[in-house]
Order: sequence, then C-alpha cells, then structure tokens
Amino acid sequence: MTQSQSSQTNRLLGYSDDARLLIINADDFGRSHASNEATLHALKDGVVSSTTLMVPCPWALHAMQLLSEHPEISFGVHLTVVCDVSHYRCGPLTSRNKVPSLVDETGFFYMVERIPQWLAQVKLSELEVEFRAQIEAVLAASLKPTHVDWHCLYNGGRADIFEMTVRLAKEYGLALRVSDRPVIEALQRQGLPTNDYDVLDSYRLDTVEKSTCYAQLLREVPGGLSEWAVHPGLGNAELQAIEPESWQVRQTDFDFLVSREARSIIEQEGIVLLSYKPLQKVWQERCSSTA
Repeated sequence: MTQSQSSQTNRLLGYSDDARLLIINADDFGRSHASNEATLHALKDGVVSSTTLMVPCPWALHAMQLLSEHPEISFGVHLTVVCDVSHYRCGPLTSRNKVPSLVDETGFFYMVERIPQWLAQVKLSELEVEFRAQIEAVLAASLKPTHVDWHCLYNGGRADIFEMTVRLAKEYGLALRVSDRPVIEALQRQGLPTNDYDVLDSYRLDTVEKSTCYAQLLREVPGGLSEWAVHPGLGNAELQAIEPESWQVRQTDFDFLVSREARSIIEQEGIVLLSYKPLQKVWQERCSSTA
C-alpha cells in the first residue's frame, strides 16, 4: 500500500484513510527480568502501546504478575517454539513425549539457526498442541490477551503453520500480527484488520545513532497502520550475560522509547498510537459473523 492508497484497516477501525496509525509492540515480555522492567516502564511512561508475552521463558510468571497488576496493558501471546541464545534456552509447556518434533537432541526448542531443519520435520499437530498450551496458560492466569504472533518465525515459517495460527486466533477471539505483504493481503481480503506495511524489527536497525533513525522513521510514518516490533531491555549484568553481543539493541530501544523526543515527535506529527485492542474487536466481530 502506498501513502496515496486507501487503508481498509483505517476504515475498519473508524479512522480516515490518511490517519497515521502506529502500534509499537514490545516483543519478548517474560524473556528476562531486564526485559520485564524495561517493557513495563516503556508501557507506563514511554510510547510503547502493546507487548507480547513469551510464555515458556523463565521470567514469564513475573511478567504475568505484572500484567495482572496492570490490566489496562494490551498484550498478546508471543508464540515461542524457537530459541535464539545457545546458553539461555527453554522448552515446551507440553510434556516432551507428546511433542517430540518440537525439541532437539538436548530436549530444548531448536536454535534459530536450525529453523530450516526444524520446519522440515516439525509435526503440525504437535505444534498446535503447544500453541494452545501457551494461549491456555495465559487464560488460566485470568489474563485477557489481544493477539498472537510468533517469536523468530515470520508468518509461522510454513504455510500450514500460518493457516493453523490464523484458525487459533479466530477460535480464541484474538487478532494476529503478520509480517509482510502476501499474508497482509490474504487476511485483508477476508475483511480483517492488519498492519498495512511490513513490520519494522528493531533487531535490523544499527544501534549506532538509533535514536536519530527512530526519529526519522516516526516523521516518515505513512497513512494507514504501521507496526514496530521493538525489544526494550535494561543493559544490566543480567542482560549482558544473556546477550553479550547484542544487548545494546535492547538498551538503545529502551532509551528512545522512554525519551521526551519520541513522545514529542508523535504529538507533532499527529500519529495515533494504537494497541491491538481495536483490531481484536473487529476480528471478533468478523469471525463470529462468519462462524
């Protein structure tokens, strides 16, 4: 979609075609204490408008407690079946003997560099069991998620995984984050609201002069719905131990997201910050009417 084209999502959400809508979603809530503290701060005092929870991770219970204490926070389930740090790993909520294709020879989720191998052998039925377990764990904690997305698996990584996740989103009354044009268009053809553009992943930005880059990107936000997937974290000893080579990504994200500059530019540019709640409402309405 170009800036001159109309936005179906804008209309579905009750905005004019030229309204500049932006979801700033903090990924990886629950991954570490450093991520939890930074994410909560960025949600409460910064410009982050939504977050997604990594249920299998060590600090997920802490994150869920924070969410229960702050029910106004919009959050989704960051479906996690891949690990991205070799010395900091997690495994399925489901008993491993019920989902053997999800784990490697160590009993943990596969590492990100082995995703092609994982995709070639993972069983869809086992993956659905684990996806459901992660969503159900959140619901069992009396929390109300707004959407689902994937950790390290863009659009699920495989067509049948994507379709299965869409089905789960509809079943549980959740919206779905998608990453790029083909799947965006596929869902919009069903009359469902999604981001209009490829999701911006903060791990793809250079940490040097990142604040300057973010400021420029904010000023260039087009009409329609954009989404940024950011990864705030406090660059303390914990985070540096987990990510010795990339912790600066999270610290520099956090620094900008809680800055006066970020808030000022958003106000000056007339950008509307959204959570996934309004998208979820339309997904629920559309999916219940076609059920």
